[in-house]
Amino acid sequence: MNVDPIELELMRNLFEAAAEEMGIALQRTAFSANIKERRDFSCALFDADGALLAQAAHIPVHLGSMPASLLAVIERLGPLEAGDVAIVNDPFAGGTHLPDITIVSPIYVENRLVAYAANRAHHADVGGISPGSMTLSRHIDDEGIRIEPSLLCRRGVRDEALLKRILDTVRTPDERLGDLDAQLAANRVGETSLHRMFARHGVDHVLAFGRALLDYSQSFMRRAIGMIPAGTYEFEDAMDDDGTGAGPIAIRATVTIEANRAILDLRESADQVAGCINCPRAVAVSAVYYCFACLMNSASLPRPVLRERVGERGLRASEGSSAREDASTRRPSPQSSPGVPGEEVRVDAPLNGGAFRDIEVLTRSGSVVHALYPSAVVAGNTETSQRVVDVIFGALAKALPNLIPAASCGSMSSVALGSDHWSYYETIGGGSGASAAGNGESGVQCHMTNTLNTPAEALELQYPLRVRRFERVRDTGGAGRFRGGDGIVREIEALADCTGTVLSDRRTNAPYGLSGGEPAHVGANTLLDPHANTQPVALGGKSQFTLKRGQRLRIQTPGGGGWGGC
Repeated sequence: MNVDPIELELMRNLFEAAAEEMGIALQRTAFSANIKERRDFSCALFDADGALLAQAAHIPVHLGSMPASLLAVIERLGPLEAGDVAIVNDPFAGGTHLPDITIVSPIYVENRLVAYAANRAHHADVGGISPGSMTLSRHIDDEGIRIEPSLLCRRGVRDEALLKRILDTVRTPDERLGDLDAQLAANRVGETSLHRMFARHGVDHVLAFGRALLDYSQSFMRRAIGMIPAGTYEFEDAMDDDGTGAGPIAIRATVTIEANRAILDLRESADQVAGCINCPRAVAVSAVYYCFACLMNSASLPRPVLRERVGERGLRASEGSSAREDASTRRPSPQSSPGVPGEEVRVDAPLNGGAFRDIEVLTRSGSVVHALYPSAVVAGNTETSQRVVDVIFGALAKALPNLIPAASCGSMSSVALGSDHWSYYETIGGGSGASAAGNGESGVQCHMTNTLNTPAEALELQYPLRVRRFERVRDTGGAGRFRGGDGIVREIEALADCTGTVLSDRRTNAPYGLSGGEPAHVGANTLLDPHANTQPVALGGKSQFTLKRGQRLRIQTPGGGGWGGC
């Protein structure tokens, strides 16, 4: 097939827009603050063989795991029929942790299976031994209901018995039902968008360009891998503890670059542990893919073009002066040149399944990065995934010292508060690592998470909680020629008695600096009672507790590592 590059770019944008439209529908129709405010979800489109065609820019930890869930659905249930909808959250079937529920819908054209629409959303409660389903668990069943690949709808008819079993398990069934309905609606939006493409361009034509986009993305990644000097690079870091008192827990990566191929070996990481930081293989794969996706954009293919730079006059127009200027009276500003032959611009790399064809991920069954049933995994998704990123970037920094940033905060700092009638969940950002390009950012969600914070107004409207502090903690980033970003503090007061869980890391083992930069400050979790004459109570990185009315939980997150000697 001869591929017109202009039409290829148009098709790429149509696929990606369809995935984005799915996300907009999910956000606008969801019930829970975690989805509608924090946008803790991902939406994607796949071809009939399960290859990822487009994923909206949502949550990186879903990048490699949602395709694994789709393949598990196909393997367990066979090809889905028109009107079928599959549901799965099983971490041992491509899932991440139990709160992340995936919905898969087939897309048919005239009795022909042509694609799948899928989305994954973090539900604020799926049962388990504590509100929010984020718990100091030792067994997967402690964390909530585990849904193996199943049909939620069969030929358009919903399985009410399965739905009842799910809703009977959770603490907030009305909210869960609303979020599930939003997920179903999102897939219908994806189906409608693809049918619109098929009607305008033809089914076979669209699918052919889908395959071409996979090849196109592969070429970008080959270029990215090719810029890494051939060789083997190793790095080791650790989790503070596993939540049961055991630790530190070693995470080790060996990165081997051969021509345009990368082999990521995580087999020397520690054995799976008794606590809840075990990581399903799909999550480890997601972390690997995320790291190389970052490199892929750094190595985007240049194109020689003729273009006119925006000069001072154009900038002023964008700031409010009249943009309706006669071209005959316009003169180029001193720094602009109308049409510079051979000048290069960078083309954004399309992110799809083709990008990862030349990346091999090696894990060891029964290890902390390839946990087996019935391991507890709830914090493997939020915490251990971050450390996998740290060791991969640490290894790659030995090959690309001026490109790779120092370690970021390295923890999602997950907080869950609630009772039998409500559940609040949030991840709290920290500092990002500095690099040769400049200082790190402060108070941001880093690496494997891409969520927003819950606005104080929304949180206080929906839950019996009050936000007392939410601010940057200065000088918590690592020092260096360029400083790491600072962490933040979030202090929440309980207006009703509740139970809580904090699952965090980098409370004892600091985020590393690079090229002579200093490590960042670690984080801290504290219980406060302003109305009692008592000292603050320091919590561990992974803790469960009771929060009485008037008491406060304070989370201070780590900064990012510094880069370069001072």
